[in-house]
Amino acid sequence: MNRFTKLTAALMLVGTSAAVPLASVQAAVVANQDAATFISSLGAESFAVLKTGNKAVVRTKFRELLSQHFAIDAIGERLIRRWSSQITPAQKASYKAAIPNFIIGTYSDNLYDYANASMKVVRTAPAGSGFNVVTQVQKPGAQPINAVWSVAKVGGGFKVTNLTVANINLAVTQGQDFDAIIQRKGIDGLIAMMKARG
Repeated sequence: MNRFTKLTAALMLVGTSAAVPLASVQAAVVANQDAATFISSLGAESFAVLKTGNKAVVRTKFRELLSQHFAIDAIGERLIRRWSSQITPAQKASYKAAIPNFIIGTYSDNLYDYANASMKVVRTAPAGSGFNVVTQVQKPGAQPINAVWSVAKVGGGFKVTNLTVANINLAVTQGQDFDAIIQRKGIDGLIAMMKARG
């Protein structure tokens, strides 16, 4: 995997390195007091799990976090938007079912390169109907890298809708990869690749 993939994986689960009681973190995530608190708390909760070093536990927690705190359906729709008129309902259902496992399979095993990294929130700015939370990721011995979490209110709380790492937009980059696969192998080829990776 490339450096962007590894860092993106880390950002999905790595937060502040400060010791935070898990119950307090979970309560803060549920409360979703503001966008910055949401990202900071989400990261801290995830970091506590990552520190266990247990890959099975991390994968299980990753799945929970995706389900609870990432707008997976909206992200998935965006990635194949240009092809929506050519996709059958059955293909769309298969694609939607494959997205979570694809993300886990693509990113989760790269988390451990950033097990000792830390993340701090730098600022929050309004963006459309949501917010961009700018964070800085510091890995020992490396230059800090900026990452921008796009978040929006969905229902009663915030969800992550996109992530930009070192000026590389995850949704755009992944969408381009999906476009290239669909052009060569069709939507069924994309779904087969996603299932294989998941």
